[in-house]
Amino acid sequence: MSGELVRAAIVGSTGYGGVELIRFLLDHPKVKITSVISASSAGVPITDGFPHLTDILVQDLDGVDVQEIASKADVVFTATPSGVSAKLVPQFVEAGLKVIDLSGDFRLKDGQSYEQWYKHDAPASELLDLAAYGLSEIYGDKVKGQQLISNPGCYPTATLLGLIPAVKAGWIDPSTIIIDAKSGVSGAGRGMSLMTHYSEINENLKAYKVNKHQHIPEIEQVLADVAGEKVTVTFTTHQVPMTRGIMSTMYASLNGSHTNEELVELYKQYYEGRKFIRIRPEGQYPATKEVYGSNYCDIGFVVDSRTNRVTIISVIDNVVKGAAGQAVQNLNLMMGWDETLGLNFTPIYP
Repeated sequence: MSGELVRAAIVGSTGYGGVELIRFLLDHPKVKITSVISASSAGVPITDGFPHLTDILVQDLDGVDVQEIASKADVVFTATPSGVSAKLVPQFVEAGLKVIDLSGDFRLKDGQSYEQWYKHDAPASELLDLAAYGLSEIYGDKVKGQQLISNPGCYPTATLLGLIPAVKAGWIDPSTIIIDAKSGVSGAGRGMSLMTHYSEINENLKAYKVNKHQHIPEIEQVLADVAGEKVTVTFTTHQVPMTRGIMSTMYASLNGSHTNEELVELYKQYYEGRKFIRIRPEGQYPATKEVYGSNYCDIGFVVDSRTNRVTIISVIDNVVKGAAGQAVQNLNLMMGWDETLGLNFTPIYP
């Protein structure tokens, strides 16, 4: 590493995840942004596409030149579409860079599963093995010192953080899990499509990729690791007419009898010391606005004694805890720093 500051490059700087990385890294006390990269906008000032960065980040966008990037950086964030990182990351790793990938190309350990769900050729198996899955509060110890971190998906982050303590404790039956998840429009990225067209999404609620979402195998892979057995879930995603936020509402049958108070205490103990997880008291349920612009994940519960099922509600900002914020948290863990560095933002409200 060079000097006191770690030099960071961001590939995919013109997407929502990339520009959010810029927001956090500009205020990180141990990081200096040395390259902002976009294959489609090389040579253009970043402020042309993002005027809110005027007088804050005065840089032209670079093209994707691996050796040039490596000469100026110690760590590279790849905030690219799936399929792109699979081609770039091996070159960055070979060049000796630390890599935090936000694309999803290295989340699934089974290459065949990746090809089935993502519809791209899988990365080499040795790279899939090398990649540490960066669900920070669960696998933080495995992230430290790693060269390649796969940043979790936005839906899996909200969902898994809400489910894992109860699954780990054996308090719910993993075979009964149903997940109803809703995301703001920014989750679809900055590119234009009919799905994000104003007149299509305004005053509308859409289910999409029903039983086909690429985050399904990611959720099942982690839950299987936690439960010690194969887990299959029902997972339905919806797009709602708001900019940011994910609410993941999970339903499962309880093993035995457990109260709301017991669940609150279980989760508080499980996440003790993890600043970005906030457990709501009995009778209080989180809302997306309450984590807006922050790296928090808020979780609430209600037990239905009539059906002996539990409803778990988990909310995050999809662009922060679901993407750039968790990537910075993983950088902190990778480097052995305090995991909250550069992330101590109070949620924006209202």
